[in-house]
Amino acid sequence: MSDGFIRVERLVKRYSDLVVLDDISLDVAEGEFLALLGPSGCGKTTLLRSIAGFVDISGGDIVIDGRSVKHLPPNRRPVNTVFQNYALFPHLTVAQNVAFGPRRAGVSPKDIAAIVDESLTTVGMATFAGRFPSQLSGGQQQRVALARAIANKPKVLLLDEPLGALDLKLRKQMQIELKSLQQKLGITFIFVTHDQEEALVMADRIAVMDAGRIAQIGRGRDIYHAPSERYVADFIGDANLISATVAADRTLVVAGLSIPAGHAAPAGAEVTYLLRPEAVTLTCEEPPKASGGIVVRAKVKDVVFIGGAVRVYAVTDGGQEFIAQQTALAGATEFGRNDAVFLSWHCDSGQVLTK
Repeated sequence: MSDGFIRVERLVKRYSDLVVLDDISLDVAEGEFLALLGPSGCGKTTLLRSIAGFVDISGGDIVIDGRSVKHLPPNRRPVNTVFQNYALFPHLTVAQNVAFGPRRAGVSPKDIAAIVDESLTTVGMATFAGRFPSQLSGGQQQRVALARAIANKPKVLLLDEPLGALDLKLRKQMQIELKSLQQKLGITFIFVTHDQEEALVMADRIAVMDAGRIAQIGRGRDIYHAPSERYVADFIGDANLISATVAADRTLVVAGLSIPAGHAAPAGAEVTYLLRPEAVTLTCEEPPKASGGIVVRAKVKDVVFIGGAVRVYAVTDGGQEFIAQQTALAGATEFGRNDAVFLSWHCDSGQVLTK
């Protein structure tokens, strides 16, 4: 993959005094699967639609394969877009829907038939060619929308929450299928989602967006384990985010606890201590002292069973709430509300965030 196949350069989008995209710069490699992740209103869909050409930008540039496309209409950009509602033509069959783009491009009928067959075979929908969209399930309609998009041989495929209307089990299945399809085709994918698990499952890299800016971009595991700020840590996965003060000896003081933590923040600084729930061990008996180990007394507030894991919410004597996540193995210790417990973790498991 070569860097900079798609370059978004200092992109700005304003609606009167409202800045929706605030000086965004972004490089996407050829063949990469990039997820734009963030809550509603963060600007992710506006960024996608700007690349597609459906939004007139206020400043900056968009370059695809070495060519600026900011003045080109959507139909002249080397991209195709798949929307959440799929936008299939209800009066056309599956095959006719897929053939629509190549036919408008002037492809010969013989070649169109081959393209339709190849595209539907790629997404596993060849046997449904004669059906209408109303005769298909949501997952099948999503596959047809993908087939219609790839039939045009785009250099870039833009996907605006295309799995959002599917039920949970089907959505998880389609996540794997979509990633497999992207790897098979080698097309550059840019995928908009508000679901952090979806982004982690599918994307090579994730751009976490907040209020019209990119807060952090990188591989999912890097963003999860080393978030750049509290907002990112809170949005990617579950987290204990504890407001703390840096003491003179560089330890963190919070709710009567003194936590050793490696960091560069000066004494007196207000910081956030990040501790992932899976790093916290929960026991009924006080664990033995260990080098770098931290042990805290607490009381169980609530227990939530989530299938393969158990999430335990506990409160220390000083009033600080913690979340601990344990694997739900048969025979594992079960905890109930108001149980007295010990929370423990290694000091290297925590991270200090200064913003």
